[in-house]
Amino acid sequence: MSFLFRIPLLSTALFASAVAGLTLTAAAADEGFAALAQRLVAEKSALALRQQATLATRYDLADRATTDTTMSRGKPIQSGVRVTLPAMTSWDKLASLSPDEIKKRQLWPGGFLPLPHPHHEAGGMVFPRFLIEETKGQTERDLTRFDLDFDLPDHFLPEFPAAIHLTTRPDLGDVSRGKLVTLANFTELFKDILNPKQLDGLRLLLTPFPQQQFNATEDRRSLKPHSGVACFDCHANGHTNAATHTVGDIRPNEHRHRIDTPSLRGVNIQRLFGSQRALKTIEDFTEFEQRAAYFDGIPADAARKGTNVLERGSQVQFMAEFQALLDFPPAPKLDIFGKLDPTRATAAEMRGQDVFFGKGRCASCHVAPYYTDNLMHNLKTERFFQEITINGRKASADGPIKTFPLRGIKDSPPYLHDGRLLTLDDTVEFFNLVLELKLNAQNKKDLVAFMLAL
Repeated sequence: MSFLFRIPLLSTALFASAVAGLTLTAAAADEGFAALAQRLVAEKSALALRQQATLATRYDLADRATTDTTMSRGKPIQSGVRVTLPAMTSWDKLASLSPDEIKKRQLWPGGFLPLPHPHHEAGGMVFPRFLIEETKGQTERDLTRFDLDFDLPDHFLPEFPAAIHLTTRPDLGDVSRGKLVTLANFTELFKDILNPKQLDGLRLLLTPFPQQQFNATEDRRSLKPHSGVACFDCHANGHTNAATHTVGDIRPNEHRHRIDTPSLRGVNIQRLFGSQRALKTIEDFTEFEQRAAYFDGIPADAARKGTNVLERGSQVQFMAEFQALLDFPPAPKLDIFGKLDPTRATAAEMRGQDVFFGKGRCASCHVAPYYTDNLMHNLKTERFFQEITINGRKASADGPIKTFPLRGIKDSPPYLHDGRLLTLDDTVEFFNLVLELKLNAQNKKDLVAFMLAL
């Protein structure tokens, strides 16, 4: 129904596509839940094989962790460049070519193209298995989708459960006590730390509400009628577990971006929310997420499936107030200006800082002390490749993307807005090409060392 509001702006072709989409939705509803589930379960393995084949051609997916650095709670960090190169080339050879030459010779690495959703044509929220199992164990709520599973290996994902640091009580360190915070334990963990308003905001962030795939209608993607999804199902412990979905504000579907869940740490210093929507306050994001992202930007679906309208003056504000308390993890090597303390940093980290603020041009967007400029930038990666459709995702222009903070970046793999970059080494190679920096091997290694210290 949302298409009908735009009929005056649609070409004949687009209008036909819109009507076809509505017809398919109606057909799915007429199919009945049992038949729908049976059909989608039968299709599941073929779609999973399609996605895994794509990942295998793009990346080296082996579990190879660095030996000298871990995430905040001790999970190993994957090391090395994992994006695979086209035959008969190298990163140095690629960096010596112009964008036009790379595009003409079709040398842009597949791992640098937009990453498709596990089933891009269907989209919707998909959760890693470890989150599903822990949530089910604590709350008996099952976030399994019968039609598809999460695609990336666990060793490339953030540690779980993540540490929680509060701006108001830095003296306490990790207040999660190593637990996933849910409705089953949040009062016990936070009753003596938060005021009543903040505690109620946390409760709402942990409360499940109906969502496009998890609800009580017959075109849901859970086997049983479902209470829904909570904010902290994706932003587990106020951080991220790399849960993914497709953005609701882009059409047609093949142009929709896969979204890697960003961390909520440090939202108190941020001024833009949503990777591309540029919402101006955390209150806007909190309120609109359940009206838009939860239902793919389709108001008719939201009304039919049970949208939850939050009250701005109390509920939204309470939720936003708690989110604003979420701090970055400690970075003991940084001074009050966000730069390295030379008495604590290694020689490689100091050299990496020089590259970051110099030849690497990273600080043009990622400004200390939090390593964001709170702006959006268009990298224009379409300079490097011919438009191509892969697993239902049309690789084309990404458009402007917000500058995410780099503080605590080692805790937040995979990288870029859609998670296409599995390691920090991949990220350095990507920006070396996109920004045409001509960094040498030592520059790249030192730059990763610096970012691991942030």
